This record gives sequence, structure tokens and C-alpha cells, in this order.
Amino acid sequence: MKIKNIETKSNIFLAPLAGVTDMAFRQICSYFGAGLTYTEMVSVKGLFYKSKNTLKLLDTFANESPVAVQLFGHEPEIFESVIKSGVLDKFDIIDINMGCPAPKIIKNNDGSALLKDMQLARKIISTCVNSTDKPVTVKFRKGFYQNDDVLIDFAKMCEEAGASAITIHPRTTAQGYSGEIDINDILKVKKSVNIPVIANGNIIDKCSYEHMLTTNCDAVMIGRGAIGNPQIFSILQDKKVKLSKLQIAKLHLDILKENFDDNYIVKTFKRHAFNYVGGKFNAVEKKVKIALSKTLLELEDNLFNE
Repeated sequence: MKIKNIETKSNIFLAPLAGVTDMAFRQICSYFGAGLTYTEMVSVKGLFYKSKNTLKLLDTFANESPVAVQLFGHEPEIFESVIKSGVLDKFDIIDINMGCPAPKIIKNNDGSALLKDMQLARKIISTCVNSTDKPVTVKFRKGFYQNDDVLIDFAKMCEEAGASAITIHPRTTAQGYSGEIDINDILKVKKSVNIPVIANGNIIDKCSYEHMLTTNCDAVMIGRGAIGNPQIFSILQDKKVKLSKLQIAKLHLDILKENFDDNYIVKTFKRHAFNYVGGKFNAVEKKVKIALSKTLLELEDNLFNE
């Protein structure tokens, strides 16, 4: 599919996930067939003030494309300044997060807090669109409060403001990641706009993927279902996966070691490792050992040795 002038490699995308979708994980998901990858959620204010930790989130691997940077914030002028500064020039797509339900994000009026202020959301989108020739996309939720439903109005607003595509997660902020999603919500949005609609939420296997496709969405976005399971992108495209889970884990670790220090790897890789060992006869015991690992050597020993 195309998002404005950017052609993706497949209709199965890797979602932006804080603390998960670093350049190493994006690389291994691309290897298994992710059609478009997204950075972790990046603070536009952090970029504005040139925070070293924030700028580090913009690292990409060699020839990474197509790749989107996902930004969060609530001040249009900050978005404009950052986009025009050139710091995002290597990215193919600029995505705006208007769906994150994390309390530390919404307390600053960022993420899904913008669902409560459609005029400000419109201003942010239009400002970004007018600041770049790159496609600008938006990811958002069904609403903020438990029984909210702003999907149709918000989707139409995004299109009117110039967004090239939208990603829908059909839960409210109050729901977090609990409860079942209603894919009819995505079908309704798809009927209401003319820009591509990307569906997100609870896609974990071939069955849930095919069920989501009944919404006529243009693409799907996989988040938690890819953690410790990057081969899902190949599986959903009926491509044979020749590596075992532990071989994939080794490949993932090798990429991490080429780009990050041991402390970062120990801190971030455990979440993936728990899933890589899932299903093994001694999985519970291994997960406990992995959780207690303090060094990279110890982590590798607990992951790979029986």
C-alpha cells in the first residue's frame, strides 16, 4: 500500500512501543517482513531542547526504510520547530501519537489527552502537514473516558487537517489494554474517510489477523503480539520461518550488542526474553532466572542454557 508517496513493503506494520521498538527490534522485525516500522514514542519537546536521551531514540539501522518516527506533545509551535529543524529528515513518515493512555503522558496533555481537545489536535496535525512534504499520520483511540466514542468525528478531522493515514486502536483511554476490541469500530471509520486506515489491537496470530482484515482496513499494526515473536510478520505472510525461537533470540541479541551497551541490553531485553522462552517445559523457571539476571553474561546463560 501507499501512504501518500511512500510505498510500504507489506500491509503488516510494527507498532511504536515505548521501551520496545528500538533500532535493533525494528531491524529484526524488518528481517521477518514488517512492511513499515515505527520508532518508540519520541517527545517532541525533548527534541526541541536537544535531550541526548531523546535524540538517541532517533537512531536507525543502515538503509532502514520505510520507517516512521512517532512524536508526542501538545504544542503546535514545538512540532513545527522540530520538523523544520531537519532532525527528522531521515524518516519517511511523521506519525503523531494521540492515543497513548499512560498516566505520565496524559497528565501533560499529550497522547490520548488530545482526544478531549479536537481543535488543538487539528491544529497540531495541520501545523505538521504544513511544515513538511513527508506524509503525516495519526494514531488514536476510540475516546478518552470509558464510554466515549469520538472515532468517526476524530477520523474525519484528521483527514480534513491533512493527515495521509490514520491508525485506530478501538479502545478508550480508560480501558487501557483491557477488554475486547470491537472491530466494527474500524469498519465504521473505514467507511467514513478516504485516507488509508490502519487497524491496531489484539493481533497475535493468523486467526486474529484475518479477522481484522474483514474490516477492509488498508493495513494492520502489530504491537505486543510481536514482542519476543518477531517472526509473526513472516507467519502472517505465509513465509516459512527456518529459525527456532532461541535462534531468533540470539539474532536479536547480536544486533543489540552491535549497537547498545550491556546495561541497556539487560534492562530492555528481558521483556523479549520472557516471550522467547514461552512454551518451553521449564519456562517458568527460566523466566525467574532471566528476571534475576544482573549482567549480560548471566542473562545469556539463563536464556540459552538448559
